[in-house]
Amino acid sequence: MPDMIIEARKASIAPGMEVRRILPFRLRRMVGPFIFMDHAGPVAPQAGGATDLDVRPHPHIGLATVSYLFGGQVTHRDSLGIEQVIKPGEVNWMTAGRGIAHSERFENPAVLAGGELEMIQTWVALPEKDEEQEPTFENYQPEALPVFTEKGVWMRLIAGDAFGLKNRVQTKSPLFYLHVVLDAGATFTIPQGYAERALYVAKGRVEVAGHFYSPGQMIVFNRSEHPRILAHEPSALMLLGGEPLGERFIWWNFVSSRKERIEQAKADWQAGRIMLPPNDNQEFIPLPQDRSRPSNPPQPELLS
Repeated sequence: MPDMIIEARKASIAPGMEVRRILPFRLRRMVGPFIFMDHAGPVAPQAGGATDLDVRPHPHIGLATVSYLFGGQVTHRDSLGIEQVIKPGEVNWMTAGRGIAHSERFENPAVLAGGELEMIQTWVALPEKDEEQEPTFENYQPEALPVFTEKGVWMRLIAGDAFGLKNRVQTKSPLFYLHVVLDAGATFTIPQGYAERALYVAKGRVEVAGHFYSPGQMIVFNRSEHPRILAHEPSALMLLGGEPLGERFIWWNFVSSRKERIEQAKADWQAGRIMLPPNDNQEFIPLPQDRSRPSNPPQPELLS
């Protein structure tokens, strides 16, 4: 039997953008180095236009953000001066390290009018030795991400090492991250050899060990399991996992192995010491405040 079933919760990341949040979860904060997972969309046509969905410039430390689209397109701008449109089949991998700010803009009205926008964003925590590295950004095109197919199965390796496939996506710790599409009746399994592994159902309906799972559910497996996944209808899955990195604190967009580093990042953002994207610097998301307890702001949460 699986270790745990995580039900996605609704969360808002912008005035017009509501997502399904899978990680962190109160009973299971991380899966390997994956510390955060959101599923946005498909987004219905917006009466107010694309600006209602835009995620304004905001900061990160101590992690890598991984953006992957099922449909639509998103424009990324960051403190390094990089501007990159990401489309389906590509991966945007931004390593925040000691600190970076970025925005995500939805600037194609045709995509939004058609309700095509759908994306998965994960955060990968960094090993302690890499938490303060210089920030970097890479866009990987589809030809850099190997695809495997057999009857009823299509699989793309987004990052890491799984089923003998590797790619040039630069990771800092052992992990795997896969996009899998199954026809009705097709079967699949999950990579072995990793301490922590999970499956997220993005679309469709699958059966594992006699139990059925639907969109918005994550199944977390223990190391000894060799699950057989059976699709009862056309399904899209995200498989992820890896080796745990140890305890981490998380607060807003900041991740660190040290609580005091989170406090420093909060002060840095409030004081303007984390540079805004030079080509998107007219607005930003301010540091959140705990309005219920104005004299006692929210504290970093320990994840393990």
